[in-house]
Amino acid sequence: MGTISKGPLESLDQWDDDVRVRYDTDKKKEEFRVYDDKTPQVVRNFYKLNHEQQTLEFVLGKKQQYTGLTTGKMGIWEAMEKLDTLVDDSDPDTDLSQIDHNLQTAEAMRADGHPRWMILTGFIHDLGKVLTLYGEPQWAVVGDTFPVGCRWSEKIVYPEYFQENPDSGDARLMSRYGVYDEQIGLENIHLSWGHDEYLYHVTKQYLPEEAQYMIRYHSWYSAHRELDYQYLMSDHDMKMMDQVRNFNPYDLYSKSAEKPDRKTLEPFYRELIAEYFPAEIRW
Repeated sequence: MGTISKGPLESLDQWDDDVRVRYDTDKKKEEFRVYDDKTPQVVRNFYKLNHEQQTLEFVLGKKQQYTGLTTGKMGIWEAMEKLDTLVDDSDPDTDLSQIDHNLQTAEAMRADGHPRWMILTGFIHDLGKVLTLYGEPQWAVVGDTFPVGCRWSEKIVYPEYFQENPDSGDARLMSRYGVYDEQIGLENIHLSWGHDEYLYHVTKQYLPEEAQYMIRYHSWYSAHRELDYQYLMSDHDMKMMDQVRNFNPYDLYSKSAEKPDRKTLEPFYRELIAEYFPAEIRW
C-alpha cells in the first residue's frame, strides 16, 4: 500500500486527556452521546470543521477518489492492526484504540448469540478509519454522518455549525429534498464522506445486505436514532434500517475501560475473517 503517514494521529494527546476526564465506567445509557456546551472543546471543534467542510462537491470528489478501490491491497487483520494507534476525535465515550473497541462490539454480539456474519460486522465496522492513515483529516473520516445536497436536519449534532458551510448559500440544496426526490432510496443519497461509506464499498461484495446497511449507516444517528430523513427512504430502506438499529447498541454501549484479551481472541477472529474474506482485498 506504500508508505503510511501518521499525520493527524500525532495531535491526539489533547483528545486523550479530555476523554479521560469525561470517561466514567458506570455510565448510564442516557449519558452516552451527550453533545452540548459541556462537551469537550476538542469534540466541538471537530464537528465545526466537519459541518463547515462536508459539502456536496467535497463528498462527490472523495467518492471519485476512493470508491474505485485503487489505494492498494491488504488483509482485514492487517488493516485492523494499522488502526491500533487511532483514537476517534468525535467520540466522547472511549479512549481505547479502534481494535479494542471493535473487539468489544463483536464480543458483545457473540455473547448474545448473534450469527457469525453479524459478529464479523461488529468486528470490522470501523475499519474504514484507515482513511486517517492515508492522510485524511479526522473530520473527513469519523463522526456522525448526514445527507449532503439537501437541507440539514435540526436533529444532527451541532446543526448551528452548518451556517458556514458553502452549500448553505445555495437555495437548491437547502430545500427539503434538494437534488433528490421523495423516497428516492438510500442508494441514491450522498452522505457526508467518512469511514462508513468507504468501508461499505471495500467490503460490500463479501457480506450480506444486512451487514452492508449496518456498515454504511451506523453513524447516521439523525436517521436511525432520531428517525429523520425517512422521506428519502424506500420501503425497503425503512425495513433495513431496523437492522442498523439492532446493531447500534452493541457499537455504542459495549464501550468500557477494560481492554479485551486480544491474544486469546485473535484465533477466533482470524478464522471468522477467513470464512468471508480472501487473504487480501482491494482498498
